[in-house]
Amino acid sequence: MSHQTFLYHPKISEVLRNINKVMIGKDEEALLSVVALLAKGHVLLEDVPGVGKTMLVRTLAKSMDCDFKRIQFTPDLLPSDVTGVSIYNPKTLEFEFRPGPILGNIVLADEINRTSPKTQSSLLEGMEETNITVDGEAVPLQRPFFVMATQNPIEYEGTYPLPEAQLDRFLLKLKMGYPTQKQEMEMLARTSGSHPIHDVEAVITREELIELQHQVEEVYVDSTVHHYIVDLVTGTRNHEGVYLGVSPRGSIALMKAAKAYAFIKDRDYVLPDDVKFLAANVLSHRIILTSETKFEGTTAEDIVSNILSDIAVPVQRNVSE
Repeated sequence: MSHQTFLYHPKISEVLRNINKVMIGKDEEALLSVVALLAKGHVLLEDVPGVGKTMLVRTLAKSMDCDFKRIQFTPDLLPSDVTGVSIYNPKTLEFEFRPGPILGNIVLADEINRTSPKTQSSLLEGMEETNITVDGEAVPLQRPFFVMATQNPIEYEGTYPLPEAQLDRFLLKLKMGYPTQKQEMEMLARTSGSHPIHDVEAVITREELIELQHQVEEVYVDSTVHHYIVDLVTGTRNHEGVYLGVSPRGSIALMKAAKAYAFIKDRDYVLPDDVKFLAANVLSHRIILTSETKFEGTTAEDIVSNILSDIAVPVQRNVSE
């Protein structure tokens, strides 16, 4: 059954319509970003500069009336530049906390692999724990809280690649890709005057977004779908081209993403097709390939695609068929 046969949730349709006013030809990337946001997850966007990563995050924030923050990661960035710092006020004779950019609702962590592991961990702590530690005290983050981190796959000199355990913290990994010639022509036409992002208005409030996230948690997942998820994840662990397969955290991530995707499709239950559609984006960055597999040019996405083709999608057939 095609995914296009289902209508989008009315509120999500308005958000996606806003993104389409700003972004051209990035419907799937926009949809998957909203999946991660509704599932209370985070996105790692691996692509070259200038393909619209910042515009996507800013449009999301404006559409949902959320506080947008951007962190440009550099080698000299300190953890306190991310989390904030306590400054002594001589008038009150007390330390006052000055919040860092991580205390926004929607945070763009630009070129996260350009900063030291210590500074990376300050962001990743917030993503995992929904609070940060400042001067030994826990500071709760705002709700909703969504991080889209970017990294440039081309320039590796002077970078600090994210360890596998930290990559696992991201619900989805996306790639934007270059636009087609026709799309780029349309992009030039749209931006020749005022940029369309200036006309984007909020269509969802923060409170409504939090309520939608709660509704996503109530989406039903049948045991058949649970089996399918576990079969796919087990397939990554047993594949001969894989050194280290997907952990149980990956199984949970795939289930959460599928619930959010079903909700966007205006359903209160998950279909196996939802899992299949999301599998590559949820699982590929959680797989470590063997050196032989890398040498052959096989990617983690290829491995997931092979596993999807090997494992039958559970379906309910009519008796007459």
